[in-house]
Amino acid sequence: MEDHTYSRGHEKESPRKRKRELKRQRDRKNNKTKVNIGVAFPRWKELMRSKDFKRDAEVACFLLDSYERELRAVTSTPLKGKPSKVLTPAVSSISSGTDRDEHLGAIAEAPEIESLEQSLHDMSIAEEDVDENVFNDPMNSVIDWTDEGSAFHQRDDGERDDSSDEEYLPPISIRMGGALKAVQTVDHLPVIGLDETVHDLSAHEDPTDEPLPSVELPSYPDPLKVQCVDDIICVRAAVLYETCLRQLVTLMKLPVDRCTGVLRTGLVCDSVAPFHINITYKGTAMIAEWVCPNGHSLWRWNSQPVMKFGMQAGDFLLSTNILLSGNNYGKVSLLFKFMNMGMVNPNTFCTIQDTYCVDAVKEYWEERNTEAIRRLQGKDVVVLGDGRNDSPGHCAQYCSYTTMELDTKEIIHVATIDKRHTSWNSNIMEKEGFIQTVDKLSREIKLVEICTDAHIQIGALMNPDKGKYKDLGIHHSLDMWHGAKNLAKKLAAAGKVKGQSILLHWLKDIVNHFWWCCKTADTKEQFLALWIGICHHVCNIHTWQMGSCQHSDLGEGKEWIERDSKSHKALVDIVFNKRWLKDVHKYLRFRSTADLESFQNHVLMYASKRFAFTPPVYEARVLLAALDYNFHCNRPTRTTSEGKQIFRRLYNKHARRYSLYALKSEKTYEYISELQGKIINKRLTSGVGMPRKRSLRPNDPRRLGVVPPIPPPPISELMRTQVSRGLGAAFQEAAHLE
Repeated sequence: MEDHTYSRGHEKESPRKRKRELKRQRDRKNNKTKVNIGVAFPRWKELMRSKDFKRDAEVACFLLDSYERELRAVTSTPLKGKPSKVLTPAVSSISSGTDRDEHLGAIAEAPEIESLEQSLHDMSIAEEDVDENVFNDPMNSVIDWTDEGSAFHQRDDGERDDSSDEEYLPPISIRMGGALKAVQTVDHLPVIGLDETVHDLSAHEDPTDEPLPSVELPSYPDPLKVQCVDDIICVRAAVLYETCLRQLVTLMKLPVDRCTGVLRTGLVCDSVAPFHINITYKGTAMIAEWVCPNGHSLWRWNSQPVMKFGMQAGDFLLSTNILLSGNNYGKVSLLFKFMNMGMVNPNTFCTIQDTYCVDAVKEYWEERNTEAIRRLQGKDVVVLGDGRNDSPGHCAQYCSYTTMELDTKEIIHVATIDKRHTSWNSNIMEKEGFIQTVDKLSREIKLVEICTDAHIQIGALMNPDKGKYKDLGIHHSLDMWHGAKNLAKKLAAAGKVKGQSILLHWLKDIVNHFWWCCKTADTKEQFLALWIGICHHVCNIHTWQMGSCQHSDLGEGKEWIERDSKSHKALVDIVFNKRWLKDVHKYLRFRSTADLESFQNHVLMYASKRFAFTPPVYEARVLLAALDYNFHCNRPTRTTSEGKQIFRRLYNKHARRYSLYALKSEKTYEYISELQGKIINKRLTSGVGMPRKRSLRPNDPRRLGVVPPIPPPPISELMRTQVSRGLGAAFQEAAHLE
């Protein structure tokens, strides 16, 4: 069985080996025709684009034809003085007659051209030192390798290819004069063409006395290129329509009336104007190109400057600003579609965003945040903290825990937590964000107080007896609005019970009393003395053994609650709840996270809860919201010509009424140009183009794995017993049938 399995596996691998061997043979054959042009490769591609060549062979033919024309123009110039003797170069002995002549012509036309005076001087030396008959005598020749290679074919990467291909022939040749004792060199002699050896024309008998006319190439402006940040930042742009562009280029006149392109035959195209104008699209740009009837491109004009490695600056900035402005690619793409405009490819947008923008935003945030932390050092700092999930409900993927300084209302820390960091448990993401925040800020500044909402897990961390941060001496305050909201929820639940509806009439007054007690009391004892008075006041008792009512009008004209009634006992249970009284001292500093809630609403501009983002992009968008908020939170308000502030009313959906709002001056977004500069510098200073495949960062949470499988629900003991009994009855029935 094992041998059979092995033979089957061996048969399956044989076709793969044959395919690999065939591929090696094809690669060896192709390597023989490859040419490595090294540092000249960018110039080669630039020539291909300028001449609108489609293949590398067309570029090679163009360069060879140009070289031969220039060579003929130089060698056909008459020389003054006596004619020189031309020495025959070495020719391979294994070539046929036709190949031999072609090889001879190729070697004879080597580009070794010197000045006229030096050539005449060298010719006189050559006549004295060299004997043509002796040099060309086959007895004085040796077998040698040509300059194209050595004993083994040289590949493009510099390694030798010792191919065993039967069709491969080593590049051997005959080197005339190689056996002479005295070294004879002919490299210093002027070059003569093969046609001149056939006709045996001397220099002064050359009928082409006049040199070939030189064609002056027109000078066109080079395409604009982005060399530094100032070449593109703050440069104005506009929407361009094709009809308007065609109207402009039709009226334009190029600096030449004839095409100077070269045909494949080696002749100048010489096509006359007018030339055909092609308008093409590339991304968000329009490209106008003047083409002659033979297909030669005279000039190309691009509506956008070009960045390093050919990236169009407009496409790059559009992709950048979609992120910086908090927009969504899908919506912007739809807008461009309605405008019938070109748009950046979605893959290109994602690559630009991930490769250049995300890291630049984080670096810029770190610079600004470091300055803010430096200003707070040496002070007693009070901060507000709150978490925000990226989606509504309990299916959040990210949680951003934001910290705001109380006095300046400046965001000083943002911690973004991914569900993968908490083993796919969304309920503890806010706790993890709080831990990262306190760990970082406690090392950098003197943190004396932190105000949060009534989060149970955070409250456990800040427990003064057994919490994780009990030794830091940080006072934990709770948001007043959340405290009043929780109290109202308890009273509303009690008022819905049958026979206790009277509590709903007193709900607003009781919550207002709690609000007043927190503002008035400084200690827990003072708060309790004021707080318990509500139990007497609702029964129309305003003076009791331990004190009296000290508040203003409260619930006047309402129906009084009967003492020791069911409703009164429910109220007493809420007022004297142990868990409530245990944390009541956290409200006495009367802190509110309303400003931080305003920032959380501001994040929606950059990271909407209706769209999904990758972890790096989501974090960058939250940081952009923090930068926007910090730069504009303290901007001045608008005033009238008389210097009075301009107010508006703003509807509050929670209070279901309007609140006062002072209009502020328009945002300037001065930091955006700095941020754009950092992103463009990353592109300009990079040594490579955009990656074809984006790799995950080392700290990307997507490296932590996939969603764990959901375990099957546990089977109860009763269900297990019923299943076993059912199987037993089935077996008994089967045995009875047999």
